[in-house]
This record gives sequence, structure tokens and C-alpha cells, in this order.
Amino acid sequence: MDSLLWVLAAGLIILGLLGTVLPVLPGTALVLAGVILGAWIEDFARVSMAAVVLVGVLAVLAWALEWAAGLLGAQRAGASRQALLGAAIGTVLGLALGLIGVLFMPLLGAAVGEFLARRDQQRALKVGLATWLGLLAGMLAKVVLAFTMVGVFIAALVW
Repeated sequence: MDSLLWVLAAGLIILGLLGTVLPVLPGTALVLAGVILGAWIEDFARVSMAAVVLVGVLAVLAWALEWAAGLLGAQRAGASRQALLGAAIGTVLGLALGLIGVLFMPLLGAAVGEFLARRDQQRALKVGLATWLGLLAGMLAKVVLAFTMVGVFIAALVW
């Protein structure tokens, strides 16, 4: 039975790592679930509660950074509320288009929202690009933190 649980824990972690770049999957949540399951299998003997808490803090940090990065990029460019709404709508619509949609629809949504708010093409492009760069920075931070979460888990298992 333990072997099956370890396979499930590893599967959750692998799916979670994939989910850091595929927005359909809740990446860091799946990694966290796999780590908790792995720790629970051995009653937190090898993977301590402190390691699980550290991984949990990293997961929360990843969620916060991902959410804040796009918003900060947009705000730094002086985005209007319509641009922020457009980026959010673009992100949701991008989910239906796969990875390419998720990467580029927020840029398009922010640019369209900014254009509708201010009727300035250059400003709309600047805001769209800044929002997009912020979102990419957030995704990169999420990927790095997810791999750090896995590293903490593996280190706890080995030592």
C-alpha cells in the first residue's frame, strides 16, 4: 500500500511541476499535496512537519508572487482599471487556447482595455507589454519556487 501512495505522491508532484506552466493545473497546490502525502506516508518521520510548513510557506509565496507580478507590471506602466480587467479577461480566455493563449492573451487583453480607456495606441501597447512582462516574471517565480519546494522535500527524504 505504501508503494501505491508513494507513486501517488510522486504523480502529484510531477503534475504540479507541469502545472506551474500549464495554467489548467494548480501547480504549486499539487506539489504541496504531494509533499504532504509523502510526509504523511511515514508519519512525518523523514519529512518533518517543519519541512512541510516550509514547503507550505513557499507555496503561498508562489501564489502571492504570481498574482502580484502582473498587477505590479501593469501598475508600473500606469494601467487603467480597464487594462487590469482586460488582462484578467485575457488570462481566462487564454486558458481555452492552451499555453500560447495563456502567454499572450493577457497582453492583448490589457492592451485592449487600456485602448478602450484612453484611446491611445502607444500607451495601450506599453501597458499591455508591461502587464505581460509582469505575468511572465510571476510565472518564472512560481516555477523556481515549485522546484525549490521539491528540493526541500527531497532533501528532507535523503537526510
